[in-house]
Amino acid sequence: MRLRALLDTDALGLGLLGGEDELDRTVRGVMTTDLRDPSRYLSGGELVLTGLAWRRGAADSEPFVRILVQAGVAALAAGEAELGDVPEDLVAACARHRLPLFAVHESVAFATITEHVVRQVSGERAGDLAAVVDRHRRMMTSGPAGGGPDVVLDLLGSDLDLRAWVLSPTGRLIAGPKTAGPGLPADVCAELAAEQLAAVRTGRRGPHRVIVGRTTFSLFPIRSSGRAPQTPRIPQIPQIPQIPSSPQAPRTAQSPAGTPGGPGGRDVRESVLSDWLLAVEADAGDWADERLDLLQGVTQLIAVERDRRDAARTVRRRLAQEVLELVQTGAAPAEIAARLRVAAPVLLPGLGAAPHWQVVVACMEWENGGPEAGPAAQSLLEEILVDPLATGPEPSDRIAVAHTGDEAVALVPLPAMSGEHDGAGTGVLADALLAAVREPLSAGLDGDGRLTLGVSAAVHSAEGLRGALEEARHARRVAAARPGRVCAAGHQELASHVLLLPFVPDDVRRAFTARLLDPLRDYDRRHRAELIPTLEAFLDCDGSWTRCAARLHLHVNTLRYRVGRIEQLTGRDLSRLEDKLDFFLALRMS
Repeated sequence: MRLRALLDTDALGLGLLGGEDELDRTVRGVMTTDLRDPSRYLSGGELVLTGLAWRRGAADSEPFVRILVQAGVAALAAGEAELGDVPEDLVAACARHRLPLFAVHESVAFATITEHVVRQVSGERAGDLAAVVDRHRRMMTSGPAGGGPDVVLDLLGSDLDLRAWVLSPTGRLIAGPKTAGPGLPADVCAELAAEQLAAVRTGRRGPHRVIVGRTTFSLFPIRSSGRAPQTPRIPQIPQIPQIPSSPQAPRTAQSPAGTPGGPGGRDVRESVLSDWLLAVEADAGDWADERLDLLQGVTQLIAVERDRRDAARTVRRRLAQEVLELVQTGAAPAEIAARLRVAAPVLLPGLGAAPHWQVVVACMEWENGGPEAGPAAQSLLEEILVDPLATGPEPSDRIAVAHTGDEAVALVPLPAMSGEHDGAGTGVLADALLAAVREPLSAGLDGDGRLTLGVSAAVHSAEGLRGALEEARHARRVAAARPGRVCAAGHQELASHVLLLPFVPDDVRRAFTARLLDPLRDYDRRHRAELIPTLEAFLDCDGSWTRCAARLHLHVNTLRYRVGRIEQLTGRDLSRLEDKLDFFLALRMS
């Protein structure tokens, strides 16, 4: 706003004492001060309000005005309540430095002026930002993105004083304002993503208000803009047919609550696990409709960038689909190898062929029935396989993921590392795969869905891919036998007896565990004897009496009494290897 507009507002009670030629200056903010040197709190463009408490004599006016001018303030307004008329020495100092000076009538509170300026400046900034956002939207929808989401977030910060971040559904930081200082901590990102997934899955209307620590956030979903990206062309190989992805039939599904979950009756589960999230450090509950509309426009603008990411993934998805089809139909290794030679430069640009490959299999299961889970598993697997510390909208350019039915399959190339002869050491580890994403995904799936993953060992050639695919599928079945909404297992576990457990029929497992453990549970319930914890510790200590007694803080004789009671109740002998193994398996299957 202009200084002239302040002077024309009768309710503010401002009288012009000097600087009539400077009334077209722009006011960008307001600050009240009685400090002799307020420069550390000034950034330029402010209307400074003062009660003149800093003035001890006429000599104080000149240095005070000089400080304001050097800070680039727009004008000074002095109150008449303390000294009556504004001192002539201050009027003269402002005239010498061409600083506009207003007198504030004693009947007008500084708070009234502050509220008026803030309201006017915020309204103008919102209008300016809306125009900028609209211009950027047109640019991004008609040509290459000019800076990506970071540019829009910087505008929110500079023009509306709003700090905001774009997060993936797993809580990975995709974009943030470059001028906002430190980014969000990883644990805060994970918590915000978990809250958003849970809110959308249960049908709560947004924006969603979340308090993390002492900070309030408002969460806005970033959904697809609806623009269908063109499918990029795949590099061709002579005499190798292109195998297209299976077309997806249109679906009309119901949400878990039995009502349409989205526009056009789409089930919310088709998109909840792939939507990005805009987290704004503010409480949007009291915002005016205009500001809410502006933030919705920001999410639509960022959705364009998400569509570009999805379009860029099309080539990689098609390559993975072709390799998967060849492997599952028993194609000749030479044909698969030719496909891999095409895939390697796309997934490892500038690095040539990949010496090793890994396969990761993911499966989505909806407990109450739902849409085909393959696309959701595909999007999730693409995100999960990204380094959780990586930022930006497209760091997953070395991952190719296909889907079929409720299953997604990822081909992960492993580049050669100097000094290494085995690429397996640089591959995906099942134990670490879900560490950064377990919390948000568990919240997004709670009560209705389950995600299980299996990871193969690294293979050195096309001949090994079929075995790697089966190995990853077996590992996923091992993960499916574990409790929890999100579980993973690796190829290392397939050499263990644990591999057998998922293939034991449920009724056989129940009968086996009941025969061995129910007598001990009943005894513990009646006598609080802790026989089950004692059995677990005894087996974990490899039958060592002294180590087990020390772990349980028991005398060895007490431990011997408890083990004797276990043997008496079950008819087993814990000195025999076979009986130890039976107890171990029963505890694992329970």
